[in-house]
Amino acid sequence: MKRVVLAGAIALAAMSMVGTASAADLARPMATKAPPPFIPPAYNWTGFYAGINGGGGWGSSQWSNGPATSGAYDLSGGMVGGTLGYNWQYNQFVFGLEGDVDWTNIRGSGDGPGCPSASCQTRNDWLGTARGRIGYAFDRFLPYVTGGLAVGDIKASASPGGSVSQTNAGWTVGGGLEVALMGPLTAKLEYLYADLGNASCGAAVCGAASNMNFHTNIVRAGLNYRF
Repeated sequence: MKRVVLAGAIALAAMSMVGTASAADLARPMATKAPPPFIPPAYNWTGFYAGINGGGGWGSSQWSNGPATSGAYDLSGGMVGGTLGYNWQYNQFVFGLEGDVDWTNIRGSGDGPGCPSASCQTRNDWLGTARGRIGYAFDRFLPYVTGGLAVGDIKASASPGGSVSQTNAGWTVGGGLEVALMGPLTAKLEYLYADLGNASCGAAVCGAASNMNFHTNIVRAGLNYRF
């Protein structure tokens, strides 16, 4: 009988030790490899976009009447319009085409020997550009340079007298910074210099055959939606 009791005690002790070891193994956490950190993909600027822009311009105009000139007088005013464009990204370089048309209110007046009346005014009511863009992307930041064609009207007025309006093609050059916002939206700040060349006003309207030029500096902001 003693042998049976002793054997049972030994078996019970062995089972208890095995159970304790198994519980310890279950309680020990399994070693796992940490997942790699999430790195969001770099922003891609390729695609079409459309947007709005607004800002202001300041510049100068000069009337000439034969050898006499009025001297340059200041022009200034606001502008607002729409934009269409396309970007293509290769590595970090971004190449694009962009066009825009703006309503403008850039004007100024002066007098002098080149002005055939008491006061002469040069005015621009609309301005459009068709430009190429080259930028270098820092992920969601895109500094760029731009240049191309500028088209707009030059309205010349002599007081007393009349006025004429002429559509001219010229050139523009500048640069800016575009930043990707949330979703498909981007915002930009841009500077352009635009030269529309010379317009003319005949003697029947202005009192004497005269020429006038138009140069303007433009600073504007824009908001684009990328498709």
